[in-house]
Amino acid sequence: MALVTVISLHANAAKPPLDVQVSVENTGKGSVNATLTITNNGKGQQKVLSWFTNLDEENLFKVSRDGVNVDFLGKHIKRPAPVDADFIKLKSGQSVSKNYELTSTYDFSEMGTYSITFDVSSAQLFSNKAQQKKLERLTAASAYVWVEGIEAKKGGGKPCNPRKEDCGGGTDPSGIEFTGACSSGEQSDLISALAAAKNIADDSVSSLNGTSGARFTTWFGTGSKNTVAGNFDSIKDALDNKQMTFDCSCNQSYFAYVYPNQPYKVYFCKAFWNANETGTDSRSGTIIHEISHFNAVAATDDIVYGQSGAKALAISNPNDAVKNADSHEYFAENTPNQN
Repeated sequence: MALVTVISLHANAAKPPLDVQVSVENTGKGSVNATLTITNNGKGQQKVLSWFTNLDEENLFKVSRDGVNVDFLGKHIKRPAPVDADFIKLKSGQSVSKNYELTSTYDFSEMGTYSITFDVSSAQLFSNKAQQKKLERLTAASAYVWVEGIEAKKGGGKPCNPRKEDCGGGTDPSGIEFTGACSSGEQSDLISALAAAKNIADDSVSSLNGTSGARFTTWFGTGSKNTVAGNFDSIKDALDNKQMTFDCSCNQSYFAYVYPNQPYKVYFCKAFWNANETGTDSRSGTIIHEISHFNAVAATDDIVYGQSGAKALAISNPNDAVKNADSHEYFAENTPNQN
C-alpha cells in the first residue's frame, strides 16, 4: 500500500517563490514512481537548471530505508559549467512537471519503509553565475512508501561495499579494457590521458603531504585536508593498481560519466575528445574527476561545475567542496599553477 505525500515550499526568499510538489507511489508492479511539479508563483520569470529535473542526469532524491540511506545507482556526469540554454524558464504561474521511475536509479532491493525526499542544491541552481555566499537549494518534506523488495532495473544492481567485498579491478596497471567500439586513435588518446592522470594524481598526493597553501585553499577553503589527502591516496591507488575499462559509446555533449557502484568503468563523451590532455577541464582531469566518483574510491558528488563555481564553493561551504568532484579535478590540474 502506497502512502502519497504532497508538499510545497518557497525555494529561496530572495527569489520569486517556487512551489514544489512531490508525490510517490508503489505501483505494485515492480516500480516505485514519483511525480515532481515546480510552479512559479512569483510575478516575474524564474529559471531552474534543467539538470535538476532529470533523474537520468542528476541525483534528485535522498532515499533511505528505515532510516538507513540507500545508494544512488544512476550516472555521475562531468559537465562544463552551465550556460543560459541549460535552464528551464518559468513564466509567472507556469509549471513544469516530471515523472520518474525510481527503482531504475535507487536501491529498493530490500523490504522496508522508504523515505523519499526531493533535495537538490547548487551554486548555479537558479543562475549560471556562481553564488559567492551560499548554495541555492530546492528541497521538500519526505514522502514514505512501503516496498517488499524490488530488483534494480539498471545501473548495476546492488552497490559494491569495498569494506566487505572485492569491488573489482585487476592489479595490472598496464591493462585497459576498451568497450563501446573505441577506435585505434581513441584508444591511443585514452592511454595517453591515463598516463597524464597518473602524473597529476602523483603531484596532488605530494602537494597534500606538504604545507597547505593557496592551491589547497582555492579549491577546498578551510575543508579537511586529511579527507582530501585520503581521497587522493585512493584515486592514486585506483589509477596505479586497478584495471580500467574505458567506453567510447557515449554521444552526449558532456565530458564523461560513471555509475559509482561500477568501478572502474568510465564512459567518455563528446566534450572529452575536444579537450586538451592537460590544463583546465582536460582529459587527464576528467579521468581524475570520474575516478573520484566511485564508491570504492572517494564517493564524490557533483555539487557545482566549473572553476568559478568550485572557487565559490570553497568560500561558501568548504565541507561540500571536500565532497565535490570538480574541486578535486581542479586541484589536480592546478591551472593556473599554485603552490
